Amino acid sequence: MRQHAEKRNARRALLLSAPALLWIAILFLSPLVLMLGISLFSTGEFGELETPLTLFSYQRVLGFGTFGWEPTYPTIVFRSLGFAALTMALCLILGLPLAFFIARLPSRYKTFALTLVVIPLWTNLLVRTYAWQILLSPEGWIANFAVALGLAQHGEPLYPGALAVLLGLVCDYLPFLVLPLYASVEKIDWQLAEAARDLGASGWDLFRHAVLPQISPGLAAGIILVFAPATGQFVIPDLLGGAKTVFLGNVIQQQFGSSRDWPFGSALAGVAMLVVLVALWFHARIARRKGAMGWH
Repeated sequence: MRQHAEKRNARRALLLSAPALLWIAILFLSPLVLMLGISLFSTGEFGELETPLTLFSYQRVLGFGTFGWEPTYPTIVFRSLGFAALTMALCLILGLPLAFFIARLPSRYKTFALTLVVIPLWTNLLVRTYAWQILLSPEGWIANFAVALGLAQHGEPLYPGALAVLLGLVCDYLPFLVLPLYASVEKIDWQLAEAARDLGASGWDLFRHAVLPQISPGLAAGIILVFAPATGQFVIPDLLGGAKTVFLGNVIQQQFGSSRDWPFGSALAGVAMLVVLVALWFHARIARRKGAMGWH
């Protein structure tokens, strides 16, 4: 009787989730399979897809081209991953104390503080990036402040350059780390922290053993929401970095645009997708560890 009820519930759950599964298959899995299929084709003289099927596009991602190995594309991939990791680290350094600060505010101020965090997202990314060009121009107050500190020369803009790209990335993705982290900080059981302090735990040990396990789900979610899209970002590097700072997203956009090399662009997109999958695996592992430790 019990097995029959479980089978009936399983069929009911499958029936209810069938529209969502179909939607995912059409809008996510089908384009993904198409992209991976295109990456195996050869490129014709005018950009058309040709046979034979080959792994040459993936070899180019690793740096092995027609004329031997050169580090151009591996350098771009590692630069994108490095900038994404640095963006994630800076967002974490800024977002962690900010999330705790907002969570400890009186209830009547929390909504206002969260609104201030998400206000940048009310403006289009392109508009925000052009605004950074104005702020980083020679006449901007940021440039004048840098000149006063001796970090820049008078009359020189602070973009294009790596620092401008990093500043734009941190500004753009900081809310995506603060919001999920704040949601976890709000649910902290501070009695555990008080118990750890009563047992003689130092400040670092208290945070590592009593607080960090409780905020790890929000922390992992925020890290993924920053790292994964920052890896494939192309608008901010294009406008604030110029030719000096080429990211993986810029190369992908170029392959599907002016270069008309869809197989190579698909291979690069596959690499970016692999980064996202690894980040999701990391999040799933953190979630399993949280469940095993029994934090609620």
